[in-house]
Amino acid sequence: MMKTDIQIAQEARMEPIVRIAEKLSLSEEQLELYGRYKAKISDDAVRRAGKRPAGKLILVTAINPTPAGEGKTTVSVGLGQALGRLGRQAVTVLREPSLGPCFGIKGGAAGGGYAQAVPMEDLNLHFTGDFHAVTSANNLLAALLDNHIQQGNGLNIDPGSVVWKRCLDMNDRSLRNLVIGLGSKMDGVVREDHFVITVASEIMAVLCLAEDMDDLKQRLSRMVVAYTYDGNVVTAGQLQAVGAMAALLKDAMKPNLIQTLEHTPVLVHGGPFANIAHGCNSVRATKAALGMADYVVTEAGFGADLGAEKFFDIKCRAAGLHVDAAVLVATVRALKYNGGVPKAQLGEENLQALAEGIANLEKHMENLRKYGVPVIVALNAFVTDTEAEVDYVREFCRARGCEFALARVWEKGGEGGVSLAEKVLHTLETKESRFRPLYDEKLPIREKIGIVAGEIYGAAGVVYTGNADRQIEKLEALGYGNLPVCMAKTQYSLSDNPALMGRPEGFSITVRDIYVCAGAGFLVALTGTVMTMPGLPAHPAAYDIDVDETGKITGLF
Repeated sequence: MMKTDIQIAQEARMEPIVRIAEKLSLSEEQLELYGRYKAKISDDAVRRAGKRPAGKLILVTAINPTPAGEGKTTVSVGLGQALGRLGRQAVTVLREPSLGPCFGIKGGAAGGGYAQAVPMEDLNLHFTGDFHAVTSANNLLAALLDNHIQQGNGLNIDPGSVVWKRCLDMNDRSLRNLVIGLGSKMDGVVREDHFVITVASEIMAVLCLAEDMDDLKQRLSRMVVAYTYDGNVVTAGQLQAVGAMAALLKDAMKPNLIQTLEHTPVLVHGGPFANIAHGCNSVRATKAALGMADYVVTEAGFGADLGAEKFFDIKCRAAGLHVDAAVLVATVRALKYNGGVPKAQLGEENLQALAEGIANLEKHMENLRKYGVPVIVALNAFVTDTEAEVDYVREFCRARGCEFALARVWEKGGEGGVSLAEKVLHTLETKESRFRPLYDEKLPIREKIGIVAGEIYGAAGVVYTGNADRQIEKLEALGYGNLPVCMAKTQYSLSDNPALMGRPEGFSITVRDIYVCAGAGFLVALTGTVMTMPGLPAHPAAYDIDVDETGKITGLF
């Protein structure tokens, strides 16, 4: 019987983190140790790495997520382990997990089976405190904003036009909309307020896009927190909040180093959501890794329509990164789910459903090629997959001129990813990446949204609510029209309707609101019913998590 992810992780024999660091030519003096098995990399080491020739950048993305599971992080970790087995200097770069999904429905985000980043419990829980720092900085700014209004409101802020929200790294729908300042006059100005989950805070995006402390401060200063009665923007810089926020974020700016089950290095840093933010680990971690290793395996959140699009059009554009190859993860089970098979029947062979659902994979293949990047499809194997089903996917990819590899990393770790690693290396050696963003950021806002909706989602058109129309006119008048767009959309479908599986056609995307993240440097367009503060399911994962008297955690997956 296969052990659970947490059992495998807890039984692993980890090497001291200083030994893992040596594989990246890092000395103990360049680390800030958080116990024996995790550390932060010093600013000096990050700066030095950024001056070295860059290695090859491999992006791991996936089809739209389904309840059947895709295993994008598992494949990312397994590919890093496999490259290590082949004698290549490789490092995997991941996002930090959010506590909200961990205790909600998704569970942890350290990979799975024998392709995991460890210590798994630390990573999925408090880790090195980065998310707490972001939460504290976010809420400090909120407190300074409300205090400014209370203490005379010298900036002429309209309390009804405050756009900065408080945050908490937990799924708590009750905090989406609330009223603050109730009580006496000394208890503050009464106004409507809102919470977002920490990974949706603009400060998380700023942290992940900032190159260094100076860049961080400049980005924090530009963040729009409110509007005046005259309609002018009020920024964090005007509230004199930047220095204190930067002080809280000082250590959170440093990338974290851990290891895989096979002792290959893993950098984990930052964690913006991909359906409501840009969904990529930090620029600092990615660039540091590129200067420390010959091959860098990184991932972007959720499906390629969200994570990969934002990785290319936001992160790469902002940081000047060049992607050398993309690995597109799929499973037979998920493709059959897209073909209409209920979750309970996914273990049964069904070539007809596979043929119908594989259109989702085809669309993502086409999309990635629009960026000029070579694509390798990685079919993440499950024990219920039949030979006929695997052969069907293999031939489907071959007929479309796309490399294919079967990944058994969940079951066999790096050994099960050697075939994929060899295909990746072959692609890097024989195919040139002509990476380019999808659109010119200087285009009008509606045109940029239309390009993403039409080219990436396959939408027939875009519908704007009256509120969205007004916001676009306002943002363009304020000079924010030349920023890239970050589409906030359901991860479960190429459309903005999570019920539309496969490759839907003839649908429209509805934009209900749009706002500026001037510090991060992008516009966020809210579509459908996507929420910036998720809620818990009827049976939260938290119900099944416990710890015994020895400190051993159970139920975390």
